[in-house]
Amino acid sequence: MWTELKAPSLAEIEVIAQGVFARLPDRFRALCEGIVIQIDDFPTEEVLDEMEADSEFDLLGLFQGTGLPFRSTDDLPRLPNMIWLYRRPILDYWAEHDETLGHIIRHVLIHEIGHHFGLSDDDMAAIEAKAD
Repeated sequence: MWTELKAPSLAEIEVIAQGVFARLPDRFRALCEGIVIQIDDFPTEEVLDEMEADSEFDLLGLFQGTGLPFRSTDDLPRLPNMIWLYRRPILDYWAEHDETLGHIIRHVLIHEIGHHFGLSDDDMAAIEAKAD
């Protein structure tokens, strides 16, 4: 039985992430119009250096772009905001914790969308602490 099991592929993680995104409240998704969700195995070396990560397993996800509060009507056209989900660090986290893969992907995706809304990591930690 175990010899047939495989870790979810990049495409399977993308399907899970798109399903999670589709189940978010309509108002929430409307504010995310144009965001591109990208799945990759690991962050690039450039991202790891920029984020001062000790290991390629340190980042489960990343928001790249300009958050909504920081946009202006005078801005030049830019690339779309992107959310990266990193498959291998997510799977590593999943293997070490008692959470479902879907719950982890949902948490990471919502966290990165929080950056799109202009929230800092500290802001999101405070919100989560109040929710507990």
